[in-house]
Amino acid sequence: MNDAPPPVGTRTLQVPGARLHYEVRGSGPLLLMIPGAPADAGALAGLAACLADRFTVVTYDQRGLSRSVLTEPPADSDVAVFGDDAHRLLDALGEGPAYVVGNSGGALTALDLAARHPGQVRALVVHEPPLPELLTDREHWRAVFQDVHDTYREQGAGAAMGKFVAAVNGPGSAPPAMPDPSRMPPEALETMGRVQGNLDHFLAHVLLPVLRFTPDTAALRSGPVPITVGIGESSGDGVPALSARALAERLGVEPLTFPGDHQGLATDAPACAETIHAVLA
Repeated sequence: MNDAPPPVGTRTLQVPGARLHYEVRGSGPLLLMIPGAPADAGALAGLAACLADRFTVVTYDQRGLSRSVLTEPPADSDVAVFGDDAHRLLDALGEGPAYVVGNSGGALTALDLAARHPGQVRALVVHEPPLPELLTDREHWRAVFQDVHDTYREQGAGAAMGKFVAAVNGPGSAPPAMPDPSRMPPEALETMGRVQGNLDHFLAHVLLPVLRFTPDTAALRSGPVPITVGIGESSGDGVPALSARALAERLGVEPLTFPGDHQGLATDAPACAETIHAVLA
């Protein structure tokens, strides 16, 4: 039995204002996986490897993050900008409609893609999309994330991310356990370093525009794309899990339980891969 990871092809695509870094693994039907900021394709590398025996898996860094460098001065990026990038990437791949998996903020990009370019999406899985605008207490959450942004301006990324993670995890939740760097493989350390380098751009130019996004649920509900909304079995009552329930209700679907929590696609990749494959099959 060959347990070696599948080979990875690394490519770039020039889009207006940025040069996207993307990676291709495996063979079979096209599967585009979109990570949420401030993470990059490395966060989904384990999941991609688990699915590469059944799909041609494409992952990428969203613009302004890690290896997808901006070619113009930094500016606020909303979900429509990220959705345009995903549309252009699929157009460049030219392999017909794709299965699409979006995680966290990447799920917002995926929802926008499916609403505006449904012909490019064969089926969609969104895992815990943070959609505070769908929640009944959205004004509260607007204030919470404005405070995160203001804290970044006044105190820096460390203090701001502490508040952001607390909001994502939900009230009363324990902070996530930090991995021991001495026990992490080199590729995981590289990903962690890149994500740390993304925090300034994320907090300055991505956080607020993206979290003001409202998906076109009417278009999604009436459109041709089958949509699965995933929630981690260990997730609490933070914004992503609450949002996923609200989205599923608006779409008229039952949410699907995934292994793990909000980070489950990264931390429980083999089990999540089987869940995704069962949905897409």
